[in-house]
Amino acid sequence: MTPLLPPLNFPKWLAENADKLQPPVNNFCLYNTADFTVMAVGGPNARTDFHVNETEEWFYQHKGPMLLRVVVDDEGETQDIDIDEGCMFLLPANTPHNPIRYADTIGLVVERKRPVGSVDRLRWYCEGCKEIVYEESFHCTDLGTQLKPVIERYYGDQELRTCRKCQHVNPRK
Repeated sequence: MTPLLPPLNFPKWLAENADKLQPPVNNFCLYNTADFTVMAVGGPNARTDFHVNETEEWFYQHKGPMLLRVVVDDEGETQDIDIDEGCMFLLPANTPHNPIRYADTIGLVVERKRPVGSVDRLRWYCEGCKEIVYEESFHCTDLGTQLKPVIERYYGDQELRTCRKCQHVNPRK
């Protein structure tokens, strides 16, 4: 039998661990169990990537609002979903999304453990024509540590940021 963990006083944890919610990803894993990953996520962030997860993701805004930009069709058209303080949202699986977090905001994100063989993707779209400029796939075991090197690789290489269709170069940030 799995031992029970004590309840977590989230406001107290935040007061003692604000330094853990820093860029570029701004998240910290609170629980990493056999079935779920629970992350605290702070703002601001400056991410321009879209994450594609083969499982659903649950968002809850504890403090302040956030914006979840999702890709709604194969042409790269987006829709903005406002998630206000105290609100929650369940994102369907395989929905490309870019969480935009503002300064002094805090949320919780719950994700299912990835099944064996599942693949997460980080994707960037051309700011000129909306084509996919770069995409990197990986089996996700720890989002907090796996996103940073992919993001740094993309921003550090102009060729990765250059659209093959229209030659537009996405900015570093």
